[in-house]
Amino acid sequence: MSGDVHEVYAIKYGRHDRRAAENYIGGDPHDVQEPIDFYVWAITGPHGTFVVDTGFDEAMAKKRQRNITKPAGEGLKALGIAPESVKDVIITHLHYDHTGNYDLFPNARYHLQDEEMAYATGRCMCHAHLRLPFEVEDAVAMVRKVFAGRVTFHDGADEIAPGIEVHRIGGHSKGLQCVRVKTQRGPVVLASDTTHLYAHVEQGRVFPITYNVGEVLEGYQTLKRLAGGMNRLVPGHDPLVLTRYPAAKPGLDGWIVRLDVEPKA
Repeated sequence: MSGDVHEVYAIKYGRHDRRAAENYIGGDPHDVQEPIDFYVWAITGPHGTFVVDTGFDEAMAKKRQRNITKPAGEGLKALGIAPESVKDVIITHLHYDHTGNYDLFPNARYHLQDEEMAYATGRCMCHAHLRLPFEVEDAVAMVRKVFAGRVTFHDGADEIAPGIEVHRIGGHSKGLQCVRVKTQRGPVVLASDTTHLYAHVEQGRVFPITYNVGEVLEGYQTLKRLAGGMNRLVPGHDPLVLTRYPAAKPGLDGWIVRLDVEPKA
């Protein structure tokens, strides 16, 4: 493996059963179930292991009425990754389902956009509608990491390590970033919530929890450019990810898939 080529994995840790109308601004004409899955991601390669987002725990699942299928830490261990060994965690944004489990990685440095930290701790959190997807304890935990010298801030596009980049997209959350990874099949973009589902980016539709609709829609074009093809763009919550990509190892079907190989036809 060359010095900037990585393996990439999606690890499902939860699910929320919901109607299709709940996933789009303006609703949806089809009265059907359209559940969303919750993921964290792992990047492994010549520069170590990088975890993208940290999920939420059982207490948060109960509070938010979500279901944990297998804890995020258990998924990492299934890949042979000990959470305490992880040195770098990339937080795409500070919503509850992406930045919980904040004691799971005691030795990691966290990577976050300047704008996301300012958003999650500033005047916008005075508004109930905007703070809905945030949890105060998650924000406080990140502030504590800042004061402990464990956070690296990024402003727009930046390189975390050779072959691993972050790009601020915004939209869904003001400082939301995606992660672009160089792999054996070309760049793979971990979109996180820049597009929750394939349908959002493919049809130009928008998830209801949104700070700036215009940034979401413009962001779709940026995602496509960064990925260089839809088959290298991985949405943040789509159950189809688990059917389009092969299991990381035998026995991990429907739980952990490998994203640095071509998706199934």
